[in-house]
Amino acid sequence: MPGMRTPTEPPPGRLSVVIGAGGTGGHIYPGLALAEALLRAEPDAAISFLGTERGLETRLVPEAGFRLHTVDMIPFDPALGARRYLLPAALLRAGAQARTVLRAQCAQVAVGMGGYASAPAVLGARMAGLPSLVHESNAVPGRANRFAARLTPHLALAFDRARAHLPGGERALTVGMPVAAPLAALGRHRGELRDRARHALGVPPGARLVLVGGGSLGADRLTRAAVALAGRWHRQGRTDVHLLVKTGPGAFEATRGQLPPLARAVPYLDRMDLAYAAADVVVCRAGSATVAELATTGVPAVLVPYPHAPGDHQTHNARVLTDAGAALLLPDPETTGDRLAALLDPLLADPARLAAMSAAADPGPHARAAGLLAHEVLRLAGRTHPTPVKETA
Repeated sequence: MPGMRTPTEPPPGRLSVVIGAGGTGGHIYPGLALAEALLRAEPDAAISFLGTERGLETRLVPEAGFRLHTVDMIPFDPALGARRYLLPAALLRAGAQARTVLRAQCAQVAVGMGGYASAPAVLGARMAGLPSLVHESNAVPGRANRFAARLTPHLALAFDRARAHLPGGERALTVGMPVAAPLAALGRHRGELRDRARHALGVPPGARLVLVGGGSLGADRLTRAAVALAGRWHRQGRTDVHLLVKTGPGAFEATRGQLPPLARAVPYLDRMDLAYAAADVVVCRAGSATVAELATTGVPAVLVPYPHAPGDHQTHNARVLTDAGAALLLPDPETTGDRLAALLDPLLADPARLAAMSAAADPGPHARAAGLLAHEVLRLAGRTHPTPVKETA
């Protein structure tokens, strides 16, 4: 575990980077991909994370073997109502806490990946006189990164269309969305892994696999639609289709009892490379990490943007794929079993169309993004790495 080797105070001269990433997997997983890329460049580097006590980082970061420091921060959320007036004081407090962490870690660079902890990480770096970098993962930037971008000249984008919405966006570097190394390599090897992946996931021979999932915590709307779709296909006597429904831990027990034999529920998928390799179509939300993974792997998709995302950024994310013809867009209120059947039945019956959608997916820089972003971090740290960090195969 790389993070377990990180002492409290890294010795002088050793690369030390603190990554602010929290809340959802869409911020945390790219941060972890960046951390692994930095360790490929400098195996003795001290990489740690900054987060809060509320988000998935409390589980995902330690499980990946990295140290997590926490700060007291409230969301950049207008739904706070009168509590929004507490935000400046909370931000200053969290920034001061982040500065303390950066100094204790002898950090050379702070990176903000989005989420509650991104702004305090960048503000703490500003207070400590350290360079920082903001990576914006969505096609429309979130509030935390719109603020953090005003504190540093160093900006990176997952999607070029975010440039117009980010303060200082004209100077931003488009590097793509860092994805885990197995997914970065999957675009080249998806066909080779398909049979093994389908066997590992229990997909019946000859059946088309539809993967339904709503991100790290699942999505109730998608889960209910998948249950209805499974019932419809079961009543029709279908044996040529199979549903794999990622429910999230909270809905797993209730969902699996409602599914007929042609469908299976799982609380979580820890091998997304196998899931993408096995799937014929994915039905999912349009978080930035998911969109980047679909673009990288070339899996056709039906995208259901989360309707309450700030700035409707998931719809903007989805259009990266739908505009290219690699995915279909389904509004959240219309997501029912019948509506899914109307979209999926003709897709699954048309291999040529599925192949065309797969070919239309533009992997862009996503498969190389972790290395490109790591290269920028190393440059800010004053390390000599003349070429971007290579991804693992």
